Amino acid sequence: MAVHVRCITDPACVWSWATEPGLRALQTEFGDALSWTFVMGGLARELPAKGLVEPWLKAAADTGMPTDPRVWHEGPMKSTYPACMAVKAAAEQATDGGYRYLRALREGITCFGRKLDTTEALVSEARGVGLDVERLRLDLASNAVVEAFGLDLEEARDVPAEAEAAGEVSCSRPAGVERVIFPTFRFEGESGDVRWLFGSQSPATLREAVLAVGAQPASDPRPSVAEALERFGRMAAPEAAAVCGLAPLKAEAELIALALEWHARPVPVLAGRLWEPA
Repeated sequence: MAVHVRCITDPACVWSWATEPGLRALQTEFGDALSWTFVMGGLARELPAKGLVEPWLKAAADTGMPTDPRVWHEGPMKSTYPACMAVKAAAEQATDGGYRYLRALREGITCFGRKLDTTEALVSEARGVGLDVERLRLDLASNAVVEAFGLDLEEARDVPAEAEAAGEVSCSRPAGVERVIFPTFRFEGESGDVRWLFGSQSPATLREAVLAVGAQPASDPRPSVAEALERFGRMAAPEAAAVCGLAPLKAEAELIALALEWHARPVPVLAGRLWEPA
């Protein structure tokens, strides 16, 4: 039986975006030894008028994960709840718990300034990750998805004692309802051992947590940067470093070398850049 990972998050949470290097490194190193559930915690029913420019810039500066906070000045999202429900709908048909779709929403919101808070915008994002868009459209309007999201909100608001003790508690806007900070990770091993992590985490810290509850790494060697790009499709340099086991500057250099050979291309973002296969 695999170690089960529950990740409480939100598609528009920049600190969850900042943790993507570690998440992808776990997926690569441990593979099927980890099973994933993505819990949509509901960052904000109504987003603040001034947006989230400062935390987005701080996340980019602290972690190297690219962001474009201009979205908060150029037609900002009004709520993250529609995107959360879209991830729940995607999970109904995807074999990866909705991760690829969640990733597409993260990139669209944090890097490309997309206003992903309407049905048509959310359905459009599904096309790029191979989902059945008509099924997604129907599921988005279903009571089942609303109920599933409601259960996720309850889980995020059921703050564990470990979070209280660590002071890792936040509030959802605008009601000020207490919840866990995003992202929150809960790791449970076969023996019942449980580890919690709260907030943005380094790849090393995430790895320590899954090892502590009994996960065993796969025997495959770390991929090359080119192989990582082929698998994930689009990556930031910190992700390539974490997935491939490289120093950050080495990963950046290898991405540039791939671009010079026309095997990769940079995707500019205001604060940083992504890379994708050419």
